[in-house]
Amino acid sequence: MGKRIISQRRGRGTHTYKVRRKAFRFRPQYPKKLDGEGTVVKLFNSSAHTTPLARVTYSGGSFMMPAFKGMFEGEKMKFGGGGQITSIGEIPLKTKVFNIESRPGDGGKFMKSAGNSAIINKVIGDDVFIMFPSKKEKKLHKNCRATIGVSAGAGRLDKPIVKAGKQHHIKRSKSKLWPRTSAVKMNAIDHPFGSGRAKNVKSKIAKRNAPPGRKVGLIRPRRTGKRK
Repeated sequence: MGKRIISQRRGRGTHTYKVRRKAFRFRPQYPKKLDGEGTVVKLFNSSAHTTPLARVTYSGGSFMMPAFKGMFEGEKMKFGGGGQITSIGEIPLKTKVFNIESRPGDGGKFMKSAGNSAIINKVIGDDVFIMFPSKKEKKLHKNCRATIGVSAGAGRLDKPIVKAGKQHHIKRSKSKLWPRTSAVKMNAIDHPFGSGRAKNVKSKIAKRNAPPGRKVGLIRPRRTGKRK
């Protein structure tokens, strides 16, 4: 008798596969207005984020943001033109930035993990083109905000994990399923990709309305067949 495959088990909605709400209780964001200055009152660790978070107070209240490399408690930060937090339209070309907004006011969506940064590449009208580490360029509106510098926490992957127990706790803090068994290494009864036959798993096209357990492989791909 086979067992439920991972996508079926995950769809049941138990705490084994749910995100721990307590880990994600901190929500990084930006100040409402880009004027004045703020003070870094505390740097702390968040199990849901790879980079340390900083609590910044200013005249309009306080907010939390990913810390940048070299940040310290008690540091003064300027908002707006010439400050650490400003709109990408006011940042000089070839400047490294992180925690970049996708749309003005969304609080930051890109380049938030430890040690990451992107580069302001070019400006055309109201559009600013940013070069990501993947060498892909993305067009954003000039009013999107970003933080100048590199996000803190670089080098976190330099030291090897060494013990499986440590990896277990790292993954558990983020509600990640670990270890993951390769589907093609399972028995045929345990997964649609199982058994030693037909190991070209990328050729499997799952139907859009397939139930959990059958919706594996390519989910409604844009195109199929060999690229010419």
